[in-house]
Amino acid sequence: MIQDIAPRAFNNQFQNIKAGPQDLFLAYQADTVLVRADKEKLWYPSFADFEPEYPRLADKAQFLFSIDDINYFLVEGKEVGPKDGWSYVSTNSFRTEPKYWRAFAGVVGWQLNRWYENHRFCSKCSKPLQHSEVERMLHCESCGFRAYPTISPCVIVAVHAGNRLLLTKYAGRAYARYALVAGFAEIGESLEQTVCREVQEEVGLKVKNLKFYKSQPWPFTDTLLVGFFAELDGDDTVTIQEDELALAVWVDREDIPPAEMNLSLTSEMMEAFRTGCVEL
Repeated sequence: MIQDIAPRAFNNQFQNIKAGPQDLFLAYQADTVLVRADKEKLWYPSFADFEPEYPRLADKAQFLFSIDDINYFLVEGKEVGPKDGWSYVSTNSFRTEPKYWRAFAGVVGWQLNRWYENHRFCSKCSKPLQHSEVERMLHCESCGFRAYPTISPCVIVAVHAGNRLLLTKYAGRAYARYALVAGFAEIGESLEQTVCREVQEEVGLKVKNLKFYKSQPWPFTDTLLVGFFAELDGDDTVTIQEDELALAVWVDREDIPPAEMNLSLTSEMMEAFRTGCVEL
C-alpha cells in the first residue's frame, strides 16, 4: 500500500527547524504539485533549486516530516511560480508513481496543506490562528482554541459468501474500477457497528463474523481506513443505494480482476480474497 515505503523510513515527529538548501519543499496550487518537468517520476524541488529566484523562500517554509535523512517542508503555492524545468502537475500522479515513497511524501504533504489552508482562522472567535512551535497544532491567542490535523475513521468492508466477493462501483465519481463497501463512522458508533450499518444501507445485506484485516492512512481524503472481512448473513439479494453506488455484484473468486497496483487497502483486500491468502 502507498504507506509501505520500507526500507525507507517515514518520520512524522514535529520539529521546529528552519529549512536548509538541500531540504525539499512541497508546493501546491489547488490539485496540483510542483515537480521537475523533465523527469518521469515525482521529483520535488530543493530550496537550492529555487534560491536564485526566491532567496527568502526558506523563511516562510513549514516543516512537515522526514523520509530517511531528507526533510520536507511546505511552501504556499502562491509564493512559488513555475520556472524553466519545473511545472505544476495533477495530484493524480500520486496514484501512478511506482516508487511509493515519492507518492506518499507528496500526498501526505497535500493533506497537511489542505489542513493549514482550511484552518487560517479560529472557528470560535474568528481571529487568525498561530502555528505552535512545539507540536503540529494551530492555536488562537485570543480565546485559546486549538486545532489539530483532521483524521476521519472510515471502514472498508469485503462482504463474502463462500467463493464470492461483493464488488461495487461508485456513483458519480471519476473512479470507475471495482471497489468494496465503504463508509465513515458516525458519532457514538463503534467500527463494527459502522460495518453493519454501511453494508445494510449501501447494498441491503446483513453480515456476521466480522474479521479485522488491516488499517491504512489515506491522505487523499484525510481518512484512516479500517478494513474488515464480513460474512454474508442470510439472503444474498442486493439492493443498492443509488446515490452512493452505480453497481454492486457478486463475483466469483476466479473472476475478480487482478490488482494492477496495491496502492489502497481496498485493492489489497480484493487481491487477498482473489488469491486466497487470507483466512476467513
